[in-house]
Amino acid sequence: MNFLYNIAIYITWQFLKIIAIFNKKIQFFVKGRKRTFIEISEKISIKDKVIWMHCASLGEFEQGRPLIENIKSDYPSYKVILTFFSPSGYEIQKNYHFADVITYLPMDTVKNVKTFLDLVNPKIAIFIKYEFWPNVLLGLKNRNITTILVSGIFRSDQVFFKKYGSWMRRSLNAFSHFFVQNENSKKLLENIGYTNSSVSGDTRFDRVYEITHQDNHLDFIEDFIQNKYTLVAGSTWPKDEELLVNYINNFAGDEEKFIIAPHNITEKGIENLQRSLSKKTTLFTDKIKNNDAQVFIVNTIGILTKIYSYANVAYVGGGFGKEGIHNILEPAAFGVPVIIGPNFSKFTEAVDLVNQKASFVITDQEELNGYLVKLHNDKKFREEKILSTRKYISKNIGATEIILSYISKYI
Repeated sequence: MNFLYNIAIYITWQFLKIIAIFNKKIQFFVKGRKRTFIEISEKISIKDKVIWMHCASLGEFEQGRPLIENIKSDYPSYKVILTFFSPSGYEIQKNYHFADVITYLPMDTVKNVKTFLDLVNPKIAIFIKYEFWPNVLLGLKNRNITTILVSGIFRSDQVFFKKYGSWMRRSLNAFSHFFVQNENSKKLLENIGYTNSSVSGDTRFDRVYEITHQDNHLDFIEDFIQNKYTLVAGSTWPKDEELLVNYINNFAGDEEKFIIAPHNITEKGIENLQRSLSKKTTLFTDKIKNNDAQVFIVNTIGILTKIYSYANVAYVGGGFGKEGIHNILEPAAFGVPVIIGPNFSKFTEAVDLVNQKASFVITDQEELNGYLVKLHNDKKFREEKILSTRKYISKNIGATEIILSYISKYI
């Protein structure tokens, strides 16, 4: 099986290099990896003490971020290498100042893994949530490098738990400890013989809780909302926007304000969204006083989290797509009731909030309208949801401290 896997990885890499000619995102994926070893060798020496963290993309980075920042504070003599698999994570965080090296994880070939580990030689390797690369994990295992999984979440439909999954199950031998999000993940691991796990929860709770205590003030948002009731729709896709636009055009009162932050901010997409709205709109890039507009379209990145602090209610997009909803914890951390689409079952926090009736699932226009009207008109109902959401966040903070305590034993 190793032989077949290595052939597949080689073919995939050659194929990606061809696709990169026509696809800009794949260009980043391919070109970025050509500099991985150069960047590491320029900034890391054989004498350095190194902790390596790997994240698939931006969401996993937010889970790992509290650990990185605490590690740099508590152990300043250590250098931190942060790797990404996805360009969307790397491009946004490539200048993150708490990491000493930020680069792409090389393709999982035997040769690349040897070169990478020779250069990095980490004292500890930290994987966030998932990303189980067999050659990387075998390399770490063979070198006896302490390796942990953080905020892990396992499901019974994963290959590890299938009869044909023995090869991938062996990859899990590399992990010194699994810090998982829930009891179900722990039980699944125990069922296949891995008892080195503990339920620590999700480090994202620590991250979003921390954000609520930072300065989230935005003058231009305050100018726009003027203390009016505000819905913030974050990371929206076309289906989400179709429902929201219909509500805004046909059901919203003049006293309501709306902020929409699309997931993809292409010029054409923003133009189409703005054209579909009958109410007056303004864009972040307008750079003008916008308090007479009713809809604010965020055609930039990096400010959505702060904007959620101004929301009376939030809509988080992605729930009508295959991948599922985006980050529901960012608005929830501010105690904001959240509305989502139907594809949310892979996200523990969303399932919990829905079960506690602190978040609401919609499948069509009628359901969206019903919840928005109820939340707008019934202040007592809305305040109950705010309290429930805040309690849930407070109950689940603390994972970072648990993991740092474990790491301290190996540094």
